[in-house]
Amino acid sequence: MADLAEHSPTGPRDAENTAPELSDLRVALFSGNYNYVRDGANQALNRLVGYLQRQGAHVRVYAPKVAHPAFPSKGRLVGVPSLPIPGRAEYRLPLALSPRVRRDLRDFAPNVIHVSSPDIVGHRAVSWARAKKLPILASVHTRFETYPRYYNMAFLEPVVEAGLRRFYRRCDALVAPSESMAQMLRAQRMNYDIDIWSRGVDRDIFHPGRRSNAWRQELGIADDEIVIGFLGRLVMEKGLDVFSDSIDMLARRGVRHRVLIVGEGPAREWFAARLPQAVFAGFQGGMDLGRAVASMDVLFNPSVTETFGNVTLEAMACSLPVVAAAATGSQSLVDDHVSGRLITPGAVRNFAEALRCYIEDPALRARHGAAGEARAGEFGWDQINQAVADTYLRLIRQKQARRWSVPA
Repeated sequence: MADLAEHSPTGPRDAENTAPELSDLRVALFSGNYNYVRDGANQALNRLVGYLQRQGAHVRVYAPKVAHPAFPSKGRLVGVPSLPIPGRAEYRLPLALSPRVRRDLRDFAPNVIHVSSPDIVGHRAVSWARAKKLPILASVHTRFETYPRYYNMAFLEPVVEAGLRRFYRRCDALVAPSESMAQMLRAQRMNYDIDIWSRGVDRDIFHPGRRSNAWRQELGIADDEIVIGFLGRLVMEKGLDVFSDSIDMLARRGVRHRVLIVGEGPAREWFAARLPQAVFAGFQGGMDLGRAVASMDVLFNPSVTETFGNVTLEAMACSLPVVAAAATGSQSLVDDHVSGRLITPGAVRNFAEALRCYIEDPALRARHGAAGEARAGEFGWDQINQAVADTYLRLIRQKQARRWSVPA
């Protein structure tokens, strides 16, 4: 393979007799949001790039750039033309593989393409790679097909799903963050070559010892009050309506509790008006985030859009029981009636009942929290990111094998 031999750090190699190694990788990663808004998906991508570079691989990232990103990026970031998305101006829509970007791609000479969002540039990158006969890996980070239902356009869901199917079927393989999500992708006929790229948790940040009663007191929360926590971007697709309705039902039943909201987003004003008694702690990062999560007593995550559920894993690492929607992501993390509860999506009455049980039974809360913490111990970042590197190498080998099998 010309690109592989030409750019190998050890010099030209006999590609037909030598399997590619991790240091041979030249990965072109395309992302709709690499670091301009902080979320679980782009933080996972940055961790992946950092890991690959530490192993000697070469990575170049193509994504929208802004003057003031949410956090520094890992690796070299090449900006692509983009515009703010109408109605969600904090996000940007990549528009094209401009001549400048194509020249940069040619000079970089990747031997594998990674696309992480099915946007315009993602489609163009797939077409570019197919023309060059390069292997293509797509990572799935969110259930885009569910988004229309949160904006009164549920009729568009089949159309979005069909568009996603066309995109993912043009890729050689997918990586999904959970087995439940991989099963759904197969059922939707998105692709049939699907590996698992799970998510890790930083145990230096997320652990029960980060709990701080002093910090709770600063927020007006007493030591003996049981806190139901929400963690994530404040956008409607995170299930804010179901969260609010469930909290209302608890209040009507006379169940004493407090609500702590950690995060920011465009729906904050709506959420604050809907839950006037809740404490809004705003955005928290690093050790402050670990303190905020550990200072909750139970995490409530009613969202059905996550493909993994980073917030669920972070809460489990802090020894919190989790009440979550029985949907992709959470189903692969939470063991129902062991480390939390999995409830039918949208079932407000059942969500409220599960929360009530944890509020009123401290022994149950402690037992399920400890089980969740034990489960979180299985998720280390290096071995998780190595799985993606292994998939890159497998796709390169497969592409090589197909080339060699073609008669001269």
